[in-house]
Amino acid sequence: MKYYHILIFLLVFCLVFPSLSGCATTSVWPPYLTTWWLPDLTTTWREEALLHDGRTIVVKRTVRYQGRHAVDQRVPIGEETISFKLPDSGKTVSWTSEYDETIGRSSFKPLAVHILDDIPYLAIIPNGCFAYNKWGRPNPPYIFLMFDGKDWQRIQATDFPREFTTFNVSISFSDPDEKKMSHMDIVPATNIHKSNSRLPQPEYKNIHREPIIPCARRNDLKCINNGSQVNCEEMVLYKGAWVGPGDSIGKRIQDRKSKADQLNKKEETAW
Repeated sequence: MKYYHILIFLLVFCLVFPSLSGCATTSVWPPYLTTWWLPDLTTTWREEALLHDGRTIVVKRTVRYQGRHAVDQRVPIGEETISFKLPDSGKTVSWTSEYDETIGRSSFKPLAVHILDDIPYLAIIPNGCFAYNKWGRPNPPYIFLMFDGKDWQRIQATDFPREFTTFNVSISFSDPDEKKMSHMDIVPATNIHKSNSRLPQPEYKNIHREPIIPCARRNDLKCINNGSQVNCEEMVLYKGAWVGPGDSIGKRIQDRKSKADQLNKKEETAW
């Protein structure tokens, strides 16, 4: 009961004093909490990733929880780093999805780590609908990367080797799942495959090369509930908030907020 009262107090405080309370908006409604008042939430574990040729590599994953979230939601992943050794050269390669203030969490989630001729490739996906809109609403909803020896470069789907068809890292996991994985020496590839196979989203069944057909009707709940990112509502970033392209009310609210912020800055400067 004590924690319930604390949550109610934080919500009311956010509504009344959003600029003071650590609340922030990535849409005009509802208010979101940031995690400035929480301790560092970082977890590390290792996974066995099955490659296309039957070999396996160990992928180390480190996630840090940070960002805006509704009071009834878990704290999102604010940053994630994966690292692994190339099987032939033994070189260690890493990739990081950094925190993005405009979406209130990390930009991407890793889906697959594959290697061909000792060249590593990644398949990643925008982390939520805000990120999906920011990165141009790709369909299929993936971003493909290739490591050129120094940096990760984005490549076209046609340049992502056809040999790569599967996802081989954990895509979605609950708090209990994460706790269990962090206490294991290495999460077996069979566990990862079993966990990923339960996901209903069509883009998680295998690596699609053709566009995924979005729901024909917005009231088709059976289709919408499969969670595919191609069904994300189209949004644009307008003066710091995500609103619909034709959302005149949301844009007017942001216009007023922007003017109020400018006046506050002028008053602060005058003082």
